Amino acid sequence: QQLQKIAQDKSNPQLKLRVLVESGGCYGFQYKFQLTDQVNDDDAVFENSGGQVVIDEVSLSLLDGATVDYVEELIGSSFQIVKIPMATSGCGCGASFDIKI
Repeated sequence: QQLQKIAQDKSNPQLKLRVLVESGGCYGFQYKFQLTDQVNDDDAVFENSGGQVVIDEVSLSLLDGATVDYVEELIGSSFQIVKIPMATSGCGCGASFDIKI
């Protein structure tokens, strides 16, 4: 629902949330979010509550089974990955993780 609100605020109904994994962070991998209205050939698209999440196949293999949520806290609100089944450890920041291969 939050993604729909952002798309409406930006007057772009095609806006999607892109999730990607990069090397870096305290534990080797970190995830990032971007707003996009484009879908690439190697992207998977997931839809829930009217919003769409886009993820490339490499990132999908690292985040298989993960849960994306919009979290509201006193210090701010943001999209977060709240569960990564393949993660063996993570950083206190919540965006860096290690995986079992």
